[in-house]
Amino acid sequence: MNTPPAFSVLVCLRLLLAVLPLPGQSLLNHDHQLSSPLTSYLRLNEGLWLLDHNIDPYIGGAFHHSPLLLSLFSTIVSPLPIIWAVSDAVGAWALLRIWRARQGLSSQKGTRSDVENLIVSAYLLNPYLLLPSLALSTSTFENTLTLLALMFASEAKVPFALLATAFAVHLTPSSILLLLPILMVLVSSPVSHLASPRPFYGSLKRIPFLFGEFILYWLVLVGAACIITGGSWNWVRASWGASLTLPDLTPNPGLWWYFFTEMFDHFRPFFLMVFSVHLVIYILPICIKFQHDPLYAAFLLVGVLGTFKAYLTLADPGLFLSMISIFPEVHGYLRHPIITTLLHLHAALLLPLQHVLWVTEGRGNANFYYAASLVMGMAGGAGLVDACWAGMRIAVGDAKVRTEEKVDNEKGKMVWWEVVQQ
Repeated sequence: MNTPPAFSVLVCLRLLLAVLPLPGQSLLNHDHQLSSPLTSYLRLNEGLWLLDHNIDPYIGGAFHHSPLLLSLFSTIVSPLPIIWAVSDAVGAWALLRIWRARQGLSSQKGTRSDVENLIVSAYLLNPYLLLPSLALSTSTFENTLTLLALMFASEAKVPFALLATAFAVHLTPSSILLLLPILMVLVSSPVSHLASPRPFYGSLKRIPFLFGEFILYWLVLVGAACIITGGSWNWVRASWGASLTLPDLTPNPGLWWYFFTEMFDHFRPFFLMVFSVHLVIYILPICIKFQHDPLYAAFLLVGVLGTFKAYLTLADPGLFLSMISIFPEVHGYLRHPIITTLLHLHAALLLPLQHVLWVTEGRGNANFYYAASLVMGMAGGAGLVDACWAGMRIAVGDAKVRTEEKVDNEKGKMVWWEVVQQ
């Protein structure tokens, strides 16, 4: 594959970071902003230790990873930092391929190297993605699988796209939000139509068959997980159920943990349902509004997950911020990119500061850290709303410019005619 110069350089640097010992590795592994109970490297190691001693990792309630990851790191490869570096490289490669498919180019041919260098750098140099990867958070694998699913869908490789989606949903059930736009990309096209909206032109009759194929792949993965755990179903509640029941209220940059810390047990089931359904209600409105560009709809739903996910880490909004690089047509229509950038910068400074004040120094309380989490939520919401606005404004804006030019020309003709009459 023809890759831009920045790709090789940055991948080499990323591999170097994986090989060299990092002085603050222990701090990164324990940082709640970089990994959650569902993606923590320390909990993954704990599960591997329990498995080696013939103890079910899912009994104690501390292990929430998928049995597939447990099997991968216990039988095939060890959980070495080089695996995370390779995952980052694959994610950047997939993002580059999505860009080329959106531009209608062959995956083996590039465009201007400066554009592709920017896309690769936006992923590999994004601190929201780099730091969780250095912390060995499994959210890196989730982001890579999401990008692979979108890449294969953009290239119309149906089995690979559905299999990657099934893997992503198996690791994190909230990725089910991306299933509908991925199916829409498979039956239509990833090429940008934001400037010329039109009704969905794909074959709707194919979607049920594609959905059935996805279910088949997903059931195979479920069966494999059950075989790995010796026929036990404890992993379902411990892994998938954790995203719905929120058993571990470890602080994170998300919006859920503090709310349910203060929640009375009597109201907990109702609000768990409300928070979970809140994620789902975005699927149809976004897919219907952007039916002419389902890849952009998938991008917006990634932003929804990066703002309202139950166990949020910096890797979730990081994927959304990196993906905006493959939609340059909307950059000129963003209303407040500077405000969004400043909010992210503000949150990036406040989160570690308040975390140290509360957890390490003991000079603050949970309200301090949650205030920084609210700033992160504002930053994610501002970016998501701005991206929605830009995606709609690009069509209306072009029409408005043409209308204004037409009105100006007519006014000019009227003035000229009045001068001639005089």
